[in-house]
Amino acid sequence: MTRMLAKAVTLLLANAAGLLVAILLLNGFSIDLMGFVTALILFTLASVIAEPILTRISQKNLPALAGGVALVTTFIGLLLTSLLLKSMNTGGMVNLLQATLIVWLVALIVGMILPKFLLTKYLQDKKS
Repeated sequence: MTRMLAKAVTLLLANAAGLLVAILLLNGFSIDLMGFVTALILFTLASVIAEPILTRISQKNLPALAGGVALVTTFIGLLLTSLLLKSMNTGGMVNLLQATLIVWLVALIVGMILPKFLLTKYLQDKKS
């Protein structure tokens, strides 16, 4: 249970960092403050649901897609979230594609670094 909670927290924080960086770097890509939490949850849920589906499809029918599943998942998550939330504006298809790369890259980096900090803190707390 603790491991699953740590994964969920890490995923949410990594996605939040990715969305924030996209908002800061891309003109026209915006989410209002109140909609950010909703967008983050919807985006994360869409990503979590789409990833296993795309992985299965790529393994069966499109082996070349296997390396890009995370990028496609990020794109689908952002697209679905922007369609469902009026408070999220992608600024067009080019911005959406750029946001996909930014959110994916930042979430990947944060997702690799953050667990080390969470795990270290957890292990230190257990020793105490």
